[in-house]
Amino acid sequence: MSQVMLFTGFERFWHWSQAILIFGLLTTGFEIHGTYSLFGFEQALDYHLILAWTLIGLWAFAIFWHITTGEWRQYVPTGKGLMAMVGYYAYGIFSGEAKPYHKSRRAKHNPLQRLAYLGFKIAIAPALWISGLLLLFYTSWKDTALGAALPLEWVAWVHMGAVFALLIFLVAHVYLAATMGEPWYSLLKSMFTGYEEVKEGN
Repeated sequence: MSQVMLFTGFERFWHWSQAILIFGLLTTGFEIHGTYSLFGFEQALDYHLILAWTLIGLWAFAIFWHITTGEWRQYVPTGKGLMAMVGYYAYGIFSGEAKPYHKSRRAKHNPLQRLAYLGFKIAIAPALWISGLLLLFYTSWKDTALGAALPLEWVAWVHMGAVFALLIFLVAHVYLAATMGEPWYSLLKSMFTGYEEVKEGN
């Protein structure tokens, strides 16, 4: 095993900026929904919109970066080793089995991670943004054919459903990041330093 720069400066910036923005959106979003009172409705809504537009800008730049650097290939699904990873996450991790997958510069994510991240990028994120923008600009389309065909309540339910899907993704992501490293904090550390131990020859 050797220490390798696995995550670039931009990847680390993107990861942590995205994390801060998403947790801010969750905090303000649940207040807007009436779950608790922290900033007050109007202030929470203002913060929510600022955070949302900032995250949209960050994601737009990240998409450009992934395309121009070829890093989009990191999320291409593969069936090779997929069932081994499913078995490892289901029971192998609890019985001390060796990891069936080792990272490399060319393949930073295991087959199950690729599916999870791809699902986030093509399902959860678009559902959040499309429903969120429809809610934001409701007055612009409510009296159109779209408004007649798409009740506001449906849009709100899609947005909340996507939020809870995001929460499930985040809980799993944080739990696995904090428990799968050796030592436990090594995966978290790698997202600060960029360096991670990988099998030699990868």
